[in-house]
Amino acid sequence: MTACAIITSQAFSLHNFRGPLIKELISRGVTVYALAPDYDDETRAKVTALGAISVDYQMSRTGMNPWQDGRAIIGLTMLLRRLQPDVTLGYFIKPVIYGTLAAWLAGVPRRVAMIEGLGYVFTTSRFSIKWPRRLLKALVSKLYKFSLSKAHQVIVLNRDDVAELVGARIVNENKVVNLGGIGVDLAEWPLAPTPAEPVTFLLAARLLREKGIVEYASAARQVKRQHPEVRFLLLGALDPNPGGLHEYEIQHWVTEGLLEWPGHVAVKSWLAQASVYVLPSYREGLPRSTQEAMALGRPVITTDAPGCRDTVQEGVNGYLVPTRDITALATAMLRFVKDPSLIETMGHESRRMAEENFDVHKINARLMRLLGF
Repeated sequence: MTACAIITSQAFSLHNFRGPLIKELISRGVTVYALAPDYDDETRAKVTALGAISVDYQMSRTGMNPWQDGRAIIGLTMLLRRLQPDVTLGYFIKPVIYGTLAAWLAGVPRRVAMIEGLGYVFTTSRFSIKWPRRLLKALVSKLYKFSLSKAHQVIVLNRDDVAELVGARIVNENKVVNLGGIGVDLAEWPLAPTPAEPVTFLLAARLLREKGIVEYASAARQVKRQHPEVRFLLLGALDPNPGGLHEYEIQHWVTEGLLEWPGHVAVKSWLAQASVYVLPSYREGLPRSTQEAMALGRPVITTDAPGCRDTVQEGVNGYLVPTRDITALATAMLRFVKDPSLIETMGHESRRMAEENFDVHKINARLMRLLGF
């Protein structure tokens, strides 16, 4: 029987992001091993309900400790030798790098790596980049180059990442494929009615500076000076990464009356309350949250940055603004406040684009081919 090992560093993502893919694999008679280092009872139950076999392994999600990471590669290699999958799919930075190397060492016949975004290390700055970050980028680039040389297929989610990886000679051009997003189940994210006034903006993301959260709060301040009734929602949990915001910063904005912050919550019911989705990120793969908002029929304001720009046709389903430009972001928001009719018309265009570009079943059919099924 054919077997596929899906390797991640975050167990919750197996159900949230890979659920439809796992179901499709199972329906074709493929045994799916779902490898993660941080299972709890809830995530294990959800993965088991999909039909996959949950498998624990040891790996630290963040940080780069050579001793710990070396042990993780050895442990993962031994595990894959025991499981003997026909194909591996690693996603997120460490599973891509160390998972691909372990699969190579274990002799897995087909090895696929999915880079869902180049992230913090490759995000440009308007300031001079300090030497630790330059050193980290050089190290990660070398690790990517070596590990991806052992992959049969490298999947990315936007055209900019293709250009950067190929231009930096990290991966061979004939090996990399732009999937164009992981997609959403449009039946689970149906077109939702436009909410009543007041106009409500929503941003859902890990609370990292590079997601543009500081700019979002600052733009909210500008808008509220003219229209204090407008709501600004922020969804997401604090994050230990280097660019993570501190809780006191978020609470300051809440106390000031700029934002409502319910924390890490299920997104769908909150998106249904929103008029417009906002993601002022500095760089993305191709954001799932934006795809979900588009499926519900919400206009989008996002940045003219890698991954983000792939979700908006300027003036059709939303607006693109320069990264870190608070005034441009506030101006785009005010267009919807001053002319609320744009919310419905652009929202319907978002839904049309979601049906055309982000149907998870169409995307998974292509992904299955890339996996060799």
